[in-house]
Amino acid sequence: MKPRPTVVTPRCRRAAATACVWYLRVMALLNVLAVLSAPLRDRVREHNEGEHFTPYLLTAGLVSAMLALCLAVTMRRRKRAAWILNTVLAALTLSVMILWLLVPGEEPGFRHHWINWASAALTALFLLALLVARTEFTSKGDRSNPRTALGTLAGGVLLGGALGVALVQATGTGAGAGLSDRLGYVLSRFVTLDPSERAARLVQVPGWVDGTLNVTAALVFLSVLYVAFRSPRGVVLTEDDEARLRTLLDRHGERDSLGYFALRRDKAAVFSPSGKAAVTYRVVNGVSLASGDPVGDPEAWPGAIDAWLAEARAHAWVPAVMGASEEAGVIYGRHGLSALELGDEAVVEVADFTLEGRAMRGVRQAHNRVRRAGYSVRVRRHGDIPEPEMARLVADADRWRDGATERGFSMALGRLGSPDDGRCVMVECHDAHGELRALLSFVPWGDKGLSLDLMRRDRDSDNGLVEFMVIELLRQADDVGLARVSLNFAMFRSVFERGDRLGAGPVLRLWRTTLGFLSRWWQIESLYRANAKYRPVWEPRFVLFRKSGELPRIALAAGRAEGFVTTPGLPALLRRQSRAA
Repeated sequence: MKPRPTVVTPRCRRAAATACVWYLRVMALLNVLAVLSAPLRDRVREHNEGEHFTPYLLTAGLVSAMLALCLAVTMRRRKRAAWILNTVLAALTLSVMILWLLVPGEEPGFRHHWINWASAALTALFLLALLVARTEFTSKGDRSNPRTALGTLAGGVLLGGALGVALVQATGTGAGAGLSDRLGYVLSRFVTLDPSERAARLVQVPGWVDGTLNVTAALVFLSVLYVAFRSPRGVVLTEDDEARLRTLLDRHGERDSLGYFALRRDKAAVFSPSGKAAVTYRVVNGVSLASGDPVGDPEAWPGAIDAWLAEARAHAWVPAVMGASEEAGVIYGRHGLSALELGDEAVVEVADFTLEGRAMRGVRQAHNRVRRAGYSVRVRRHGDIPEPEMARLVADADRWRDGATERGFSMALGRLGSPDDGRCVMVECHDAHGELRALLSFVPWGDKGLSLDLMRRDRDSDNGLVEFMVIELLRQADDVGLARVSLNFAMFRSVFERGDRLGAGPVLRLWRTTLGFLSRWWQIESLYRANAKYRPVWEPRFVLFRKSGELPRIALAAGRAEGFVTTPGLPALLRRQSRAA
């Protein structure tokens, strides 16, 4: 009877993958400690010279520390490229170790030092764990990563080497050191801080030069590792995907006020197997950032969510959702995502809205004041606006924009005047002389709803124009078949509301004070106050995430997507030249 073959269980593979990550973390820590501690650095250098060697990735240098740390992070995200690189490097390192240990010599050599056998055994165990856990590393990288990494490495080594040789030439002393010796010294300092005895005799430089060379190499390698292991950037919405999404919105668009924003063309869409639902997302800093609820039939939402999460796992993206409703949050929760209340969306029901009563006195007075000043409002569908007139409206909206960045992602369409958005509604406000002074643009929310997309006004115009336009829209609701309007989103609305009440606890009051302080730079409290004056129905919205430790990364990605966080880029002239090319 043949023996049954040994099968590595999934639990063993996961344990081996975890062991690989922890080995790299320990190596990163030891390298950093060796850089900071001279005695430990001297001990490591002693074991890396002559007849000694140390385990895989232990070299007492910042480059090795950066490499081990980056590989630990990417291995924890189960990236296939990191597994391949580790396996190749560990196998080569172990092969050299075995060669040194097995080749006999006339004098006591590598085989006579126990530390060498321990280093080889530790490296072999790491390589064995890699092989056992090979099927755990399935996350894909961008296809352009290897080419970009090689280019970054070549350019970084060239520039860093030139800088290093210049520093050694300017500050170094020593007899008999040629250009090749200086270059070799620089390259060795790229790996470790302490030179070998031969290099120390030929080239002598101040300690700050060695540190500068090692830090330069660490930055170069960090750049190389970043581009080598970065996640794919994702795709944008195709014409076919947009057509399928519009079909789903025609059938189920009334379910979510944010549904139409799924048509942003910087998003991608993943559909359920039945094609009856979809999740739209954008990849920002390795975060697969979805917004709002899935589009389509709620019964098909689980299939779309499964497909979206599977794609995130395949590319090592962090899944997150911004602005999901409570209904969608429950379904996302069944797929392993946790929820955190982000704020509330203000929804005004046309049938319930009135300017009467003491509570609406301030809004009523502001509306009457603007009307007496001669302002008027015009409400039209985008499809009813002639093309030349729409072009002027777009130009005015761009001119009134606050800053060069177009803000908005989860509750913004990101385009104005597109012929494909004919059902959107434009609210224009003209002064007594017929000049356009403000405009609002709304996207469809089913057949009888609108959701605020864009709000722009001339800074030299009178205050209260936005309130005047919203009220006039509600008064002319019958002209566009309007039953409800979704206005701005108010972050942390419940904190502002409960924090001022009698009996609020110290933690809530502290959080309320902190948000009030931050409102000096971001319109957190002012948005809440601006929405509350219409006495809306507050609909809670949630941010969904997998692990709490990923929240800072998700917040940064959301800030970039919404346009509140920008990264340095090329000057405008260079950007124009690159686009022209």
